Amino acid sequence: MDSAAPCLTGQASASASSQVLGLVLGIVHTAGWVITYWWVVALAVVAVWATSEAAVRHLARKASAERMALELVPSRHFDPGLEEIFRRGVQLARASTSMPWWAPRRSKAVQIRLRADGSSPLCYRIEGPAGGERLLSITPFGPAVTVNRARPLVDKPRDHVVRAEFILRGKPTAPLREVPLNPDPLQPLIDAVSDLRAELGDLAEIRLDIQRAPKWALRARRLQLMSDARRAERREAQRAARWVRQDAGGIEDSLTWQLQQLVAGKQGGGGRRLVMPPVPRRVDPEEALGKLAEDDHLVRVQLLVMCASNTEGRAQARLAQLQAALDVFGGGSRWAMRGWRVGPWRFGADRWPSRRGFERRWTLGHCQPPRPNWVRLEELTGLLKPPTTHCRLPLLAGDLPTFEHGDPELLLQGIYRGPDGRRRLIATYAKETLFEVGVGKAGGGKTERALAQAIGWAHADGGLMFVDPHRDSWPRALPFLAHDHLMPRIALIDLNASGPAPQLSCWNPIGMHQGQVAHEVVEATADAYASVLGWDDATAPRALTIFTAALAVLVTVNETACRARRPEDQATIFHVRPLLTDPDFRAAALKAVEGRLDEETRSWWRTVFPTLPTDAFAVVLNPIARLAANPVTRAFLGQPAGIYNIRAAMDSRMIVWVCPGGNGPTDRLVTALLARDLLRAVRSRRDTPEAQRVPFRPYFDELITLTGAAPETIAAMFEDFRKYKVHVHGMTQLLARLPIPVRLSLVQNASTLASTAGSQSAIAPITAEWGDRPTPDVVAALDRFEHYMSLTVAGRRVGPVRITGPHLDDVFAHYASPGQAGALERAARATAGAAPLETLTDRAENQLTRVSAFLAQSSAAQPAVLLQKKRKYK
Repeated sequence: MDSAAPCLTGQASASASSQVLGLVLGIVHTAGWVITYWWVVALAVVAVWATSEAAVRHLARKASAERMALELVPSRHFDPGLEEIFRRGVQLARASTSMPWWAPRRSKAVQIRLRADGSSPLCYRIEGPAGGERLLSITPFGPAVTVNRARPLVDKPRDHVVRAEFILRGKPTAPLREVPLNPDPLQPLIDAVSDLRAELGDLAEIRLDIQRAPKWALRARRLQLMSDARRAERREAQRAARWVRQDAGGIEDSLTWQLQQLVAGKQGGGGRRLVMPPVPRRVDPEEALGKLAEDDHLVRVQLLVMCASNTEGRAQARLAQLQAALDVFGGGSRWAMRGWRVGPWRFGADRWPSRRGFERRWTLGHCQPPRPNWVRLEELTGLLKPPTTHCRLPLLAGDLPTFEHGDPELLLQGIYRGPDGRRRLIATYAKETLFEVGVGKAGGGKTERALAQAIGWAHADGGLMFVDPHRDSWPRALPFLAHDHLMPRIALIDLNASGPAPQLSCWNPIGMHQGQVAHEVVEATADAYASVLGWDDATAPRALTIFTAALAVLVTVNETACRARRPEDQATIFHVRPLLTDPDFRAAALKAVEGRLDEETRSWWRTVFPTLPTDAFAVVLNPIARLAANPVTRAFLGQPAGIYNIRAAMDSRMIVWVCPGGNGPTDRLVTALLARDLLRAVRSRRDTPEAQRVPFRPYFDELITLTGAAPETIAAMFEDFRKYKVHVHGMTQLLARLPIPVRLSLVQNASTLASTAGSQSAIAPITAEWGDRPTPDVVAALDRFEHYMSLTVAGRRVGPVRITGPHLDDVFAHYASPGQAGALERAARATAGAAPLETLTDRAENQLTRVSAFLAQSSAAQPAVLLQKKRKYK
């Protein structure tokens, strides 16, 4: 037994040795086979990789087909804080995982699309898994951002397309630059695409894919970074030790050290001193890992850019602009274009072999960056939100249409200079431009801009009324309106009576020959007087009553004359005096209209009027006496059947130029009568269906002058005229000098609010409506013909934007016909029924005789008429 044990032990060790030898020989034979038939192994590896890649791509394509898109539209006052933007980033990172369990990682991403094609400054879209729609639809931004379900975008092929992929370069642990929110971090990108031209096929789009960073990759990267940091620290310690030993050896070999040893009596004692090398310091993980130290809010990103155009060179230039805009985010780390340059050629996403992968990721929304591109959500603050209120957006053709001469749907506003220096005439839609207000100092360009707009509207077959107390606008506009097709539509009502043989038109405010409603005429005339003279039920009740009763009788007399087909025998406003002071005239008038007056009015004349003292009439007769003392106003208002009819002018698209003639008390009364008559005429359009109402545009120059005569009337115009398709345009030097009702109505209802240069105190009320952006000092420094204005297009406010006012000699140079100006002047006066001042004055003086004769005849015929009525009733 004892002898057998060693034998068994020897056999076991021999068996183990043979097994080890066999294993080694097997490994050697396998390695030799692999070396000999390496291509078989390579083909197997390639086959396995291709099969797995095909399966992954199929699943990723299937997952990408279930994506959704949202469009975020910010309001003008969208101003988020850092916390709101950070919460939005957390939402995006969370939504990127809202995919089925089988979806590959490359498809688990949320994409931010910043797109510009010339139709809008920047379209901000979010695309991601369909399962994340509910999470992404409710944003931390609140009602300041509207979230809409977006439709798929289909682009037409462009002739020239360039592509680029941006990756993070620099220190991998360093963050991007912290860009402040004011100004908006998106401003460089928007500036880069601000001069896109849709008609040239320009397109620029940036896509930022966000997905959660893979844990295993982060751990591996951290181990690598820590190892690199330790090696670097050891190398630094070794380098320091070498320098320390060299310094120590150099000191001991120096003459100074040797002399010190001789003096101290330590020659040759102890040999060289011991030098302690520096110990490698401990590597701080936070310092070594930087932004990769923590897993929280760390994401992987992919940045793709595509620019296209139908014009050669524009796409390449656009890509260069976007590359410069992304440099703004560069800090310790920066966005750099992937690829390399060889002479004039660049090899990147536009060339093989990268282009195919770029196209696949661009089309399917897969996130497969060639480098980790890890960033924290705080670094993407500027891209996680739409443009804010601190962003200066360009004005594109889609925001404001381009003006075209003769287009009745457009209303000229001015000249806009784009970021690329191009100038274009801009316009608003006529149906949306309900009211306009222009403010600024004298000579700043308010009237010139209004004239250009009115002339453009006239040539587009539009009707208008231009009221200018100073008459300067008429000779300025005359050459540009002197066209044969416009002359029959133009009428000039000029009360300036200038020249050796002045001619005037005429108007009877209480005339009934144009089919007016009697009580509306009485109300309009009485209200005009009351507004100018400051009458109301508290301060002048008796004057109002007397004047209204007198007007009721005279209007009834005129109605009777028109029914008798004798409009030339109508009474005028100047016949109030004989009605109140001449018993014979009053008796004849009351007798002639006895059957047409209402009972209350007849009772007042029978019972109340006889009790009034004579001095009660002075307050009523004084303003009429002033009108009669002025030959111009007496001739204008003293005709029985005036030609002026603003209601007919509106319905027939007439171009009416009204020049009241001044700013004195008499002029203000005439202006008030005209304004109140306009209000009455517009309100009378209620008898016409809305679809059949012809648009009409009154232009009021010098609103301070006009509102001084009829403040309540002008305020009512800005409140009521929209309903009747009459749109008022007003200009004034000082908004503060307008009466409060007018000022409030102007600012409240203005579709267009414009300001030229002026004092800061005068401009402040306008800039306050814009939120002091721009500030009053910026507007006050504008050059002549420069405006800041806010406009309404497609139901939303555009601006305030800086606009150059149109100059007639430039914009309408092709319309100028100075040789036809004289013909237009004559035609406009003829259309307005103008006659020599002397002729009109004589006719006004003889009108009392004609009216008295008509009343006598009507009074004589009245008993016979009453007798016939009695017999009829019997």
